[in-house]
Amino acid sequence: MSDNFLSREEIDSLHRKSMDVDDTEDISPQERDVMGEVGNLSMSTVTTALSTLLNKQVSITTTQVELTTFKELVANFETPYVLLQVKFNEGLHGTNALLMRNRDASIIANLMMGGDGSNPNKEMSEIEFSAVSEAMNQMIGSTSTAISTMLGRSVDIDTPFIQVGDDTGKIELQDLSADTKVVKIVFNMKIEDLIDSEITQLYMIETAKEISKGMLEGLDSPDSKPENTFGEELETKPFFESEVFEMERPNEDVRIQKPMFAELKEQSRQRGPRNIDLIFDVPLELSVVLGKTKKSIKDILALEPGTIVELNKLVEEPLEIYINGKHLAQGEVVVVDEKFGIRITNILSAAERVLKLG
Repeated sequence: MSDNFLSREEIDSLHRKSMDVDDTEDISPQERDVMGEVGNLSMSTVTTALSTLLNKQVSITTTQVELTTFKELVANFETPYVLLQVKFNEGLHGTNALLMRNRDASIIANLMMGGDGSNPNKEMSEIEFSAVSEAMNQMIGSTSTAISTMLGRSVDIDTPFIQVGDDTGKIELQDLSADTKVVKIVFNMKIEDLIDSEITQLYMIETAKEISKGMLEGLDSPDSKPENTFGEELETKPFFESEVFEMERPNEDVRIQKPMFAELKEQSRQRGPRNIDLIFDVPLELSVVLGKTKKSIKDILALEPGTIVELNKLVEEPLEIYINGKHLAQGEVVVVDEKFGIRITNILSAAERVLKLG
């Protein structure tokens, strides 16, 4: 063939390289876009969780998605840093990791322990490390929940593994070498005027491809097409292809008259018999509240065997009995055959229940 033309095999080879469909050592532009969107959607749930945890306004946005190795990543990452890694047990294969600068982690730990975040420690104490571990655990847990929702299947993660690193020689991903290729998603995180920094999320390339495949197959699935109320598939058209219908104005004169309604009869207001037997087998959750109290995260982390926690309930006060989360009765503790029980002493009236709801 002429040098000006490519063979069919060469064209197919170039197409595969451009799309990176079969190359497990790289990801295609489409897969990068999907992972960027996954990052945006998952971080929206992380933002909510972190904002609730810190009681601060939090903003997290995706800035870039790229393929790298862990060695290259930490070589350019500000040190020291905190890394939390989880493995997928169900729904996905591979691992997921979250990296955060040590200073940002210290600020988050300080906020969780009741501080204002303005004076973080350069080196975190054991309690502060536990606090930031819980925060990062919730962040990566929220991500897994969001991915589970997007893929439409259960996604379960293993117990998180967290460590602090100063350079590539002192930290590594579990069961992964420093040269393993990973998909890096960089997020810009802002927490009011305290943090304006970057956090990084890592996925094994196999995990990223599995997520992308699940997302793309979900979009292409016939089940994703809208249906009408009879379960029949509806045909959708772009707006510019929509058919336009015009209603012709009738030539004859339009007659307008008052509507006529039948008179309502008394029996129409009568209720039919209530068949309450239909719901007798519906299970309800009954719970008894012995007492409540509020503790700071610092106090919770300081708990140990033998610690006495004082509740807001006096000894002679009746206990609260809840049915499906609604306060309906009061009672007292009794012992029945070596088991705790509750004797109902009072059923709240409808008026009292309304006041309780307020």
